[in-house]
Amino acid sequence: MSGPAEGSPGNAVPALVLHRYGPDAVLVDLPDLGSVRALDAALRQAAPAWVQDVVPAARTVLVRWAPRGPGTADRAAALVRETWRRRVASGAPPTGGDAHREAGCEQDPAPQDELRLEVVYDGADLDEAASATGLTRDEVVARHAAGRYTVAFGGFAPGFGYLVGLDPALVLPRRGTPRPRVPAGSVAVADVFTGVYPEASPGGWWLLGRTTAVLFDVERDPPALLVPGRAVRFVPVREAVAAGRRGRRMSAGAAAGNGGGSTAVPTAVPTAVPTAGPTAVPTAVPTAVPSAFPPRPCWEVLATGPLVLVEDLGRRGHAAVGVPRSGAADPATLRRVNRAVGNAAGAAALEVLLGGLVLRARGPHVVALGGADCGADLDGVPVPLYVPVRVTDGSVLRLGTPSAGLRSWLAVRGGVDVPPVLGSRSHDVLSGLGPPPVRAGDVLVVGQQTDGWPEPAAPGADGTDDGADDGAADGAVDGGRTDVRGAPATGPVVLGALPGPRADRLDLTWDALARLVLTVSPDSNRTAVRLVGPAVRRHAGEVPSEGLVPGAVQLPPAGGPVVFLADHPVTGGYPVVAVLTPSALVRAAQLRPGDAVRLDVRGPDASPDL
Repeated sequence: MSGPAEGSPGNAVPALVLHRYGPDAVLVDLPDLGSVRALDAALRQAAPAWVQDVVPAARTVLVRWAPRGPGTADRAAALVRETWRRRVASGAPPTGGDAHREAGCEQDPAPQDELRLEVVYDGADLDEAASATGLTRDEVVARHAAGRYTVAFGGFAPGFGYLVGLDPALVLPRRGTPRPRVPAGSVAVADVFTGVYPEASPGGWWLLGRTTAVLFDVERDPPALLVPGRAVRFVPVREAVAAGRRGRRMSAGAAAGNGGGSTAVPTAVPTAVPTAGPTAVPTAVPTAVPSAFPPRPCWEVLATGPLVLVEDLGRRGHAAVGVPRSGAADPATLRRVNRAVGNAAGAAALEVLLGGLVLRARGPHVVALGGADCGADLDGVPVPLYVPVRVTDGSVLRLGTPSAGLRSWLAVRGGVDVPPVLGSRSHDVLSGLGPPPVRAGDVLVVGQQTDGWPEPAAPGADGTDDGADDGAADGAVDGGRTDVRGAPATGPVVLGALPGPRADRLDLTWDALARLVLTVSPDSNRTAVRLVGPAVRRHAGEVPSEGLVPGAVQLPPAGGPVVFLADHPVTGGYPVVAVLTPSALVRAAQLRPGDAVRLDVRGPDASPDL
């Protein structure tokens, strides 16, 4: 689905091209940043309820919708074209103040409202950037600090702003291989932009320095410091000056109550997988009882495995200001276990990485498990998957280590009651938003997010109540390594995919790509599955930063493909050559480091009617 906008040559309407972007999005190519801001503002005023997110970027606008269904993509394309023709082509693009108001501010930024960010210029890439530009280290610092910058648009992560006004001598392509983790506060450049990483996250920009400024705070109104239209200057300071101000820093995670943003969340899936079975978790549980529990039913956390997170269906509608959707890595399985216990589809549940969770019930409960089969037991009695199970006061629920797959989901009737952040109870490992990871000694209070009576999920059902096809598998989710009965399978995991909006950047035929056997890297996590192995060739050149979706297969110039999962960045600057189908995304969420993978646009999941 692509083509120019309606209009005759005589009316001077700039052309736009629409690309299908997976099963629930379109990407609109536009001629310049002014056109992007115009279409973005117009869509926000005219978009119907089924449009979930509008994400502006350097030369594109991403439109995502829900629910999925036949003809929705065509309906979205028609909406974009009609909006462009009526709202944009008939008038001037919005000013910086219009864009500022779209970001959630009531008043235009005054010209004198210049944000001054103090920077220690000691970045890891400073010397390499000097060599690449033919400048000295001091000249790079001087030119960057002399710039007068304006926030063009948000994206990538909460509080991240793309700033224009960079000295042409400092324009550099993104790094060939992105870093798995860029420190919070890093001041960086890439393409014609400069920006600051609000929190530690993956990134491929050149690191010049660092600041201690708090760029995003959910308790501030508006949360983002770098809003479109705001003027920014970088002020060089010495290390001693910056150290004296560091105590004022509070991350987005700290505002959400997760220990000042320093929560020890693994940046990658553990490479050493515990032995499967009940012996992987404690067989004896503490007998000490806390002096007091909440009056409502709750769970006492006795032990956790590598990582246990609270997740729901995520934060929709905030992508334009850099807030990722996040949510369960497999939304369909979350819906199934919630339906099994009689919860609302989006009730918060526990997402458990490689088992190891041990809970003691305080009060009566109803629970259901789904995802990777972790051999769970309740007081020694096996717990089946996707079946509501009654739990009495004092009972102990243990989750062993799954023999295949990576993640399991535990729903409790009523949902896990933690304070929502921007409308969701999900923890986002990329941005730090949401509740902290669950730890031994925590007490998890049960909420009231019920919707009907408990019922087992019917075979083949995906638990969907909003029309979204999340592609859940029957029975136990197998991660592509076993059948639905748990019998071992041979060969690589095959991930069906559809052509991405930048498929023309791939320097391989689809047949050649399908023959490549790639391996899951230990650097993988909820943000992305990173694949290594044979070279996946691509044409030279970068694309401007543009919106991302779950399942997007991004291709850096060096290194293997990056397959984005639930906690993906809002925008990215490497070409997306393919997008996983919904059922392939389910399998991707279950991949372990070392698993063999093939990307196949011809696979059984790659049906053209998505």
